[in-house]
Amino acid sequence: MIFITRRERFNAAHRLFRQDYTDEKNLEVFGKCSNPNWHGHNYILYVTVKGEVNQETGFLINLKELSKVINLHVIEKVDHKNINLEVDFMKGKLASTENLAISIWDELDLPLQRLNAMLHSVKIYESENNIVEYLGPKINFGS
Repeated sequence: MIFITRRERFNAAHRLFRQDYTDEKNLEVFGKCSNPNWHGHNYILYVTVKGEVNQETGFLINLKELSKVINLHVIEKVDHKNINLEVDFMKGKLASTENLAISIWDELDLPLQRLNAMLHSVKIYESENNIVEYLGPKINFGS
C-alpha cells in the first residue's frame, strides 16, 4: 500500500452562524467568525489517496489526473466563492472547516475510486494554527 498526497489552494469567504441564534448568541459561540459581513481564508487543501502501484505505469494514480479531479470537483466550486452562499455541496450546512472537509471527501470519493485510488484523508489548513483532517466515515462492523 502506498500513499500519495496532492496539495491545492483556494481562497474563500464564509461566516459561522446559526440563523436560529441571535447575533449575540452567534458572537458568543463563534466569536469573530460570526461577523455578518463575512471573513475569508487562504485555504490549503491536502488530498491523500492510497492503493497499490500499477506495475505497468509505476503509478498509484497519475498526479495530473488527481489534480484534475480535485480541481473539477472542489477547487472550481470553492475558489473565490462564499462558502455559505455559492458552494453547492455546502448548501444547508454550517460552513465550518470540519463540515467543509467532510463535504470535500464526499465530492472526491467516487471520482477517485473510478481511477482506482482510495481516498485516505482530506486535510485543510484554514490558517497556520487551524488545521482539520478527515479520515472518512466510520464504518460500523456491528457488535
